[in-house]
Amino acid sequence: MQAILAVTVPFFSLVLLGWLAAQRRVLPESAIPGLNAYVLFFALPCLLFRFGSSLPLARLIDPLLISIYTACALAMVAITVFATWRRAGTHGVEPKNAARGVDLKNAAFGALVAAFPNAGFMGVPLLVALIGDRAAGPVIGAILVDLIVTSTLCLALAEASGHRAGDGSEGSKRGAAAAALLALRGALANPLPWAIVIGALFAAFDRELPGPIAQIVRMLGDSATPVALFTIGSVLWRAGRHAHTRTPVRDYLPVALLKLILHPALVFGLGSAAIAL
Repeated sequence: MQAILAVTVPFFSLVLLGWLAAQRRVLPESAIPGLNAYVLFFALPCLLFRFGSSLPLARLIDPLLISIYTACALAMVAITVFATWRRAGTHGVEPKNAARGVDLKNAAFGALVAAFPNAGFMGVPLLVALIGDRAAGPVIGAILVDLIVTSTLCLALAEASGHRAGDGSEGSKRGAAAAALLALRGALANPLPWAIVIGALFAAFDRELPGPIAQIVRMLGDSATPVALFTIGSVLWRAGRHAHTRTPVRDYLPVALLKLILHPALVFGLGSAAIAL
């Protein structure tokens, strides 16, 4: 327990420092997007590249792990949408006796929240610090599933909800396909999966970066953890500051329970079953 606290307390202290820096205006609100961009486009890709180039491909892209995590992600999306989506009545009019819930767009975003962990900013550095470098492979595999499969599916559902021309209509199908393509293009524009793929290619062909470039990548990667945690805190403060309304507990509690209880239970259960077999 003491060893776990020795790792987790500094991590969450950095999150608190980021929150306090933004709340006290030591960090200007206008600087928060810059911090986020630094982590997303520079520091975190370098960290993932380092792990990708130092791990065997079989540990980085484990087919069994990818299959299990993908199945759990798809199940989480389906369960969350089913639990939170309130279907509209004829011509979009809500029936008087309709159950409480949200529309399909918000249900899709809720599913994204439930199924998408903060594996990049928090998961990789925290698990590596707790378990060691051997934890990087499974987490990186999960990141690829989250960025390419989960986010694409949820964003496609959200976008398609605005193009619905009637259930089963050609317009609805075209809108869903266009939304899925747009979401996939957005996922492929994210630098994180490309950093993993390029790192894996370096490992597969036994290549190394030239000395000065390798040192730059190492320095940027080393900065990823503290800056990412600090940024999380500042983003949390900004989100609270700009929240004009509070979401009723009945709307977000199902998503919170699914994320905190069901998702880990699904991954653990399927993983244990796969190991037993």
